[in-house]
Amino acid sequence: MPDPALFRTPAAGSQPLYDTPSYGSTAKRHPKIALVPVPTTLTEASGPRFSPHHFPAIADLSTLAGKPALGERIIVEGRVMDEDGRPIPHTMVEIWQANAAGRYDHPGDQHDAPLDPNFHGEGRVFSDEEGRYRFVSIKPGSYPWRNHPNAWRPNHIHFSLFGAGFAQRLITQMYFPGDPLLELDPIYLAIADRAARERLIARFDIALTKPEWALGYRFDIVLRGRAATPMENA
Repeated sequence: MPDPALFRTPAAGSQPLYDTPSYGSTAKRHPKIALVPVPTTLTEASGPRFSPHHFPAIADLSTLAGKPALGERIIVEGRVMDEDGRPIPHTMVEIWQANAAGRYDHPGDQHDAPLDPNFHGEGRVFSDEEGRYRFVSIKPGSYPWRNHPNAWRPNHIHFSLFGAGFAQRLITQMYFPGDPLLELDPIYLAIADRAARERLIARFDIALTKPEWALGYRFDIVLRGRAATPMENA
């Protein structure tokens, strides 16, 4: 196993702080005392092994039982890479998101926007040998979140990436270009370095766009190093 000291650490300001006063809920959940290192055993480092056999793909979120979801259909594609740009294959990539009206299909979401019976907002694929993944979905809507007066979350998709086991999970968010809410969002702005937080914004890709069907967005994910994608649990 490689020596962790050989890996490049994230640049200062490129990852969100656990305690961000403008992001209200961090006041209750950030650590108040020094963290206690817990040695990783072989069990946490090597299992369970996630595979498409046990976790079948849900690559198209835009239809359910043959019925189309409401909203703007999109394609989201990218690569999962290490700090040197090498592909990371067989990574389980999960996403979850609000529907086009800005509501999650979850009992905890009581926003008065309508639910869509043909959209659950949950997807899962495994990266291929080149680290590529691809989803078809619906562009999520903005929604209020009561963090501060007149607070609205930008359009976004949550990403979860699993390595070889439960102890190797990273979580981040993907945003859309040109969203005026980005510069008002404490979660996005919790990343101090502008260049780092802009790595969370997907790129519109006309080559990925399917004529008369869906716009394409490219979102590459770098798991480590000075160009690492900001992660919520980094």
